[in-house]
Amino acid sequence: MIANKRGRADPNLLIQPTGIKMPFGKFKERLLRDLAISCLEWFQRKGYPKGTLGVLPETLYEIKITGYGDLPVPINR
Repeated sequence: MIANKRGRADPNLLIQPTGIKMPFGKFKERLLRDLAISCLEWFQRKGYPKGTLGVLPETLYEIKITGYGDLPVPINR
């Protein structure tokens, strides 16, 4: 489980990926939540970037492999 600085689960990590776009690579400009599982698996094998850009794909990967990937997400306006 991904934790915040106090070691507690951070519920905001479930909301953040809904509006953040991938800033580089093959999936540049695609919303993180829409990244293919193959892209998330690549990060898992090769390593995640440091900071938020690494934590968010790692969180999405965990959500998708545990079967929670079909949870409803907020509608972007």
